[in-house]
Amino acid sequence: MKVKDVMSSNTKVCSVIDNLSAVAGLMWENDCGILPVVAEGGMVVGLITDRDICMAALLKNQNLWNITVEDVISGDVYVCEPEDDVRNALKTMQENRVRRLPVIAADGTLQGILSMNDLVLKAEETKDKKPSELSYSDVVKTYKSICEHRLPMKTQAAAGG
Repeated sequence: MKVKDVMSSNTKVCSVIDNLSAVAGLMWENDCGILPVVAEGGMVVGLITDRDICMAALLKNQNLWNITVEDVISGDVYVCEPEDDVRNALKTMQENRVRRLPVIAADGTLQGILSMNDLVLKAEETKDKKPSELSYSDVVKTYKSICEHRLPMKTQAAAGG
């Protein structure tokens, strides 16, 4: 199964100069928790999540209208391409502990986004010992890797986590 068979292609985007209030509004209107950040020409330069916005609101102690996407994003972006095998995308998600991957064309322009939600909805049970193209096991293994605690439990308990 190819990434293009699973991905969401009607992806909303924002730019580095957008303020976080506008970005939060886009997320609310489109029922999503992440937006690819694109430069001129549609090249993906980052991602911003609803969590990024919440943390910026707390840590920067400023009105969201005064904080831009550029002030918040890290620029670390892991991607896949539409023709990639979905299991390779799952591996990228596992290794980098991310729930979503922008799907880009060979020229770097955004084609869509592949999310764990997309994968869960497309996964199937293995029937009659015949492996499915995307099994529940594939998805759960990836999700477990993503959700694994990043800090040792002792450190988390001391930090209140």
